[in-house]
Amino acid sequence: MSRSPRSPEGSTLRLRLGGWLLLTTFLLAGWGGVQANWDFAQILQTAAKRYGPLGPAQGRIEAWSQLLQSELNQPEREQLNAVNRFFNQQLSFQDDTRIWLRTDYWATPVESLMKAEGDCEDYVLAKYFSLRHLGIPSEQLRITYVKALTRNQAHMVLTFYGSPTADPLVLDNLIDEIRPASQRKDLLPVYAFNAEGLYLPGANGGKRSSDSKKLSRWQDVLKKMQVEGFAVDEG
Repeated sequence: MSRSPRSPEGSTLRLRLGGWLLLTTFLLAGWGGVQANWDFAQILQTAAKRYGPLGPAQGRIEAWSQLLQSELNQPEREQLNAVNRFFNQQLSFQDDTRIWLRTDYWATPVESLMKAEGDCEDYVLAKYFSLRHLGIPSEQLRITYVKALTRNQAHMVLTFYGSPTADPLVLDNLIDEIRPASQRKDLLPVYAFNAEGLYLPGANGGKRSSDSKKLSRWQDVLKKMQVEGFAVDEG
């Protein structure tokens, strides 16, 4: 089946569900340090040492830094719009197998900006980290696993809750406009999670449950970010 440049990867709902569940470890354990100062001069130096001459990627990483600085004290909706627009414009969708020659690779925001490519969870992670850095509390953000009905494919989006029972806003790489979930009839929620727990679909924000399993994939992402120069607490 053909895919647009921003279509979700895979062809069935079995697409890396187990892999995405690994992210729950970090979210349930919490992650401190998201709002710590990020020294982008050092981050650029480290990236150059790891990857060689940055070329156009330096401009993309610097643009990310400028975005975070300019949006730091803006209203939440402005921050959502700016971050969603930035990564949708900077990244083109591509499968992990083509970007990284692996079936499932979780890229840091720097890695995604180096390649100017990512799959759907890479968009979500970059947006999530950016919004947390801008001060949006974790309880207002949920990383949400869905089925994209028109494509019959698994997909991932970032959802924002203005209040615990609000109709969440959906930040998606499939479309640029941020819309309430009630207007995204093309997405069927499967589950969502954040630092407060795991949520199953339902009224008033869904049914909350928990998952205390030790899942290691997210720790790998945090370690990579530390190597890149980000001040993060593994939790």
